[in-house]
Amino acid sequence: MNKHSYICQRLKKTKQEANLKKMKLVVGLGNPSAEYAGTRHNLGFEVIDKVISGTVASPEVSKKLEAIIYKLPDTILVKPQTFMNLSGRSVKATLEFYKITPSEMLVVHDDVDLELGDIRHQFDRSSAGHKGVESIIGALGTQEFHRLRLGVGRPASPNIDVEGFVLQKFTSGEKETAARCILRAAEVVQNWLKEA
Repeated sequence: MNKHSYICQRLKKTKQEANLKKMKLVVGLGNPSAEYAGTRHNLGFEVIDKVISGTVASPEVSKKLEAIIYKLPDTILVKPQTFMNLSGRSVKATLEFYKITPSEMLVVHDDVDLELGDIRHQFDRSSAGHKGVESIIGALGTQEFHRLRLGVGRPASPNIDVEGFVLQKFTSGEKETAARCILRAAEVVQNWLKEA
């Protein structure tokens, strides 16, 4: 191999490596099936829908990855179809398939510890009791990934079970705040993708 060919191969390999490093994964957490649409626990799904609206991305159902996949330049967006508490299985398979590291992933999910409409972007934090995030940390063996926490508030009465609360749909008085939260979260995701 002459020197010119060697340099060209190295440049090509370096470019390929750079492209791999640029690839990002955005995961919206939720539960599949129509009965869960519009519930607090499905905010992650709705943010993914908002991000891909207006793009040419079309959904691909992957049985292997147990997810609905959307592909954009340098970005994979995913809605796991395993149900919330098993999200880690789908997320791990997706990261491995696309050769993306956990630190290049943003997980979008509901959070009862934040007021309805509040948004927090964090990195390398514990699950704080969120079953979907807990599943992801368990499957990956690390919590070193980005999270976008979307506040859904807590039940007004201590007699209402939190697990049942997050599976409820937003009330008519909450829908506008929830819609604004989804829109703002989608903007945060888009900005993260540009800056990352």
